[in-house]
Amino acid sequence: MHIAFERVRLAREGFTLQADVSVEPGTSVAVIGPSGAGKSTLLSLVAGFDRPDAGRILIGGQDMARVRPADRPVTLLFQDNNLFPHLTVFQNVALGRAPNLRLDQADRAACSSVLARVDLAGHANKRPAELSGGQQSRAALARALLRAKPVLLLDEPFAALGPALRRDMLDLVAEIRAERDMTLMMVTHDPEDARRIAGQVIFVQAGHVEPPRDTAAVFNSPTPGMAAYLGI
Repeated sequence: MHIAFERVRLAREGFTLQADVSVEPGTSVAVIGPSGAGKSTLLSLVAGFDRPDAGRILIGGQDMARVRPADRPVTLLFQDNNLFPHLTVFQNVALGRAPNLRLDQADRAACSSVLARVDLAGHANKRPAELSGGQQSRAALARALLRAKPVLLLDEPFAALGPALRRDMLDLVAEIRAERDMTLMMVTHDPEDARRIAGQVIFVQAGHVEPPRDTAAVFNSPTPGMAAYLGI
């Protein structure tokens, strides 16, 4: 699903973000830049948790100005996973299907299927505290997948994982994104994340959002700002 930022401007407490870029349907885009540059704010604008002071955000050609976050065709996955400690893994995942947890047979079957997809079928009745960090990330990803939205936003959800597990999670995201032809925007500080699953890179610096560029070109011929960020 196409995402367009049309002359978007957002100002908050001395910080200004400006974006006039678009993301093509079905692409994987890594959003890279220094801390505080505006990467997470960019995703928050797509999700609807922040609203621009000027300009428009369109998803699938529809202006999102009057569309509530819950009604947008978007799922946002955060670093802290947002799992509820008092609920089981199955219940946490089921929230993606029914926020009131009133599940019919089809809902339960869908939850069981997505848990199996992320290799958590045997952990459905556990609490989040009983899971490893990687398993918690898988549970959060399962809930995001169950929402079945065409746009998936990742705000460094795997940053706390070790290198091997992090690669496994990225590969799983890439595999499922391709299967469902989702549009992916992923905030990361690690160029290797971009090289692994992103076809394009958006560089954000001091609130300025550069247009997407081919990932290989970004790292082989970086702009001055990207070169400084990478320490080249």
